[in-house]
Amino acid sequence: MHQAELHIKNMVCGRCIKAVADILDSFDFETTSVDLGKAYIESNHPIDRADIAEALEQAGFELIDDEQSKLISMIKTQVIKYVHQESSEVEQMNISSFLERDLNKSYSSLSSLFSKAEGRTIEKYVILQRIERVKELLVYGEKTISEIAWELGYSSSQYLSNQFKAETGFTPSQFRKLMDKPRKALDEV
Repeated sequence: MHQAELHIKNMVCGRCIKAVADILDSFDFETTSVDLGKAYIESNHPIDRADIAEALEQAGFELIDDEQSKLISMIKTQVIKYVHQESSEVEQMNISSFLERDLNKSYSSLSSLFSKAEGRTIEKYVILQRIERVKELLVYGEKTISEIAWELGYSSSQYLSNQFKAETGFTPSQFRKLMDKPRKALDEV
């Protein structure tokens, strides 16, 4: 039995997981699991990574083979999970502890690698992901700005508003009124 762990770039949501699972199911092997940024497959015959890479690329994903790119992708995936989780576990943990625990590497080494490869810090990436999450929640229109601030771990709605305006040029209230402004895809942040 041949087994492979695939690291896949540009997976950012549940729809991406479904799309990748559908692509992998079109091949003649068993997909044992698919999660953000990662999939496990098994086959009775050798696995042709080039064919998989081509099929994934046609759908906007990328198969990652080098270790540095895999780690960068894993950091991004964990940041997305961190920002989107609504659990008390995340509220009690800062991003550095969260990444160290989940990736089993020191935060300083992760931060250094990420900054060199991406040209921005992990902290800046977290802010951009949080802003995209705020946009999403504002577009839904179901929560107040105070509720959004609390949910995303901001110390106050004013702090959220200041950070939002610094990144977008709009206050959350102005943005809510312009709801037709398209959001960035999470992998473009």
